Parts: sequence; C-alpha cells; structure tokens
Amino acid sequence: MRVLYFNLATDTDDPILGFATRWICALAERVDFVHVITMRAGRVEVPDNVRVYSVGKDKGYSEPRRAFEFYRILFRILRDNHIDGCFSHMMPLFTILAAPILKMRRIPIITWYAHPSLTWILRVAHHLSNQMVTSVGPAYPYKHDKVAVIGQGIDTELFSPADAVPQDPPTILCVGRLSPVKDHPTLIKAAALAQKSGNQPFRVVIVGGPGSVRDESYVIALHEQVRQLGLEETVFFKPAVSNSRLPVWYRNCTVHVNLTPKGFGDKVALEPMACGRVCLVANEGFRKTLGNYADNLTYPYGDAERLAERLKWILSVSQEERRVMGMYLRERVESMHGLARLAASLVNILESAIISKGALGYTKANP
Repeated sequence: MRVLYFNLATDTDDPILGFATRWICALAERVDFVHVITMRAGRVEVPDNVRVYSVGKDKGYSEPRRAFEFYRILFRILRDNHIDGCFSHMMPLFTILAAPILKMRRIPIITWYAHPSLTWILRVAHHLSNQMVTSVGPAYPYKHDKVAVIGQGIDTELFSPADAVPQDPPTILCVGRLSPVKDHPTLIKAAALAQKSGNQPFRVVIVGGPGSVRDESYVIALHEQVRQLGLEETVFFKPAVSNSRLPVWYRNCTVHVNLTPKGFGDKVALEPMACGRVCLVANEGFRKTLGNYADNLTYPYGDAERLAERLKWILSVSQEERRVMGMYLRERVESMHGLARLAASLVNILESAIISKGALGYTKANP
C-alpha cells in the first residue's frame, strides 16, 4: 500500500506535535511507502520509505503561497507515483483542498479529528472524507455516521515505566501548553486548598509554554495567582520540553493532573499512565480508559475543592498502592491507545476504503 499522508507539523523536536513523527514511522512499518505533505517541517527523522514535503509555513510562506505549494507538491506526487489511499492527520483543510483531485482518481480519504471545536472546515471535510477517525468518542464534535474510534496513538515503548528516585516532597505534575482551556488556575487553587487542609507536603510542577502569543497574558496571570496565594515555594513553572524528554518527567512524579474538559483527546493525560503513573483527569471522556479507577481519578472540570480532595487522597495512599494503580492504567493505555494498535487500525480502515472504491492496481498488504 502506498499512502499519501497530510500532517500539521513534522518535527521530532516539537514539544507539542513531535509525536506526529512517530505516527508516520509506525504507519511506514506497515505499508510500502508514505508521502507526507506537511504544513511545516523541522528536524525530520523518518525511515527510508517515507518522503516529507513541506508547503512552507516553516519558511514563512504566505497562505496563498502555501496553497500553491500544496497543489504543486500534490500534483507532482500523483504524477510520479501510484497512491492507494490518503490519511489526513489534524489537517481537515488539506482534506478539502485535495478531495476533488483524489476523488477523481478514486483515492479514498481518511481524516483524523479530535477536538471539541466544530468549524465549517470540519463539516466540509467530514462530508468529503470516506471515513473520520478520532481518539475517543467525545472528542469528535460532529455527526458520528462515519466515525471510527481508534485511540490516541501513545508510543508505549517510549512512554514506559522505569525505576525512578522517589521525590521528597512528592511531585504533582502537569504537562501541556499554557493556554486557558488547560485550566491551570484550578490546579493552583487546589494546591492552596490541599496545602492548607492537609498534612502531607508536596510541590506542583507545571511543564509547558504558551501555545501562542495571545496566551502570554494567561501565563502572566498564572504567575500572579501563585504569588497572591503565597505558593512561590510550592508551585514551579518549567519550560516546555521535546516529546522524547517527557518520560523522565512522568516517571519522577507522584501524580499527574490533566485539567482539560470533556471533548479533548488530550495525549498528555495518557502518556503518564503509559509510564505507570497515576493521572487525575477532568475529562469524562477518559472514564473508559481509567476502568476500575474512574471514580477515584476523575473530578468535575473547574472544581478546585474536589481536585484538592483527590490530590490529598492520592498523596495519602502507599507507594505500593500507587504502583498497582499505575501498572493497571498502563495496561489500559496499551490495549486502548497504543501506537501499534492505532497504526494497525489505520491500515485496516485504509484497506477497507480502498477495496470498497475498487482502486486499480492495489494489492492488500501482508499481515
């Protein structure tokens, strides 16, 4: 199978989207060749059967120039290569741009979307795609008539348990970009409540940076909130790190907190679980993943008092109890959200779409 792959960012070092390169590599292990058209590229590390083409956002190209580059690259790929199917990852706009051309060639399109924002671009991409795929059901905000849930694609070889030095005091970790939807004020308020009403010392470490220039005022407000609550010796901010460096942070924490609401398929809720760590979530969409611990490890979005109660409980249980919970959660992530599972599901979905289209010259991949 030869696949055309649309991608938002192909950069191993990107602290937010670096995981996308591992998705490409995992798919490449199961198909003959992958042609990646990406909005922007950085450090590219892919196998020999992958070729990456950037439309130039990394070069500062204007939107009209990027559209021109997209079509120039697309037509060159289609002219020189036989393509069986297309996977559009986080790029419904590319789905729309390419659909008329790909449909004329009977090349099916599978589009990934996992975000609560329902835009006109998603609506159009939904109708132009042969199938939509998402991480968890609540992360897809439009009609579910052609949606398949395939998990979050966590690389459980990279994100894996390892011996770590117990932190003294225990570390409450929160990883992710600093943006209002991430609801960090609730964590900071909960830390103040837990510190005031509990006997267990702890520290809070927030790892991440602003998602955009407009988020910089939000970051300033977070630092001011810490100051006003007198938490300067309890809450610490650390800059964003590349995805490949996150496992060390996860392995050395006592508990991770993910504060985003229902509707987000947030991978940083699952990565610490893959590392064998307990994770508290506000997102009800992860209840199935949490399994037996769903009631213990969820809290209402924005409810600092309930979050403080959950944190105090986790800090009070023994290290062995946390280890047992962590290993259970890792097994759940492996079975429901593992990268190998996602790549295999994508291949099966692409093959089914290709066969239903009666694509000429297609030979089903060997298992």
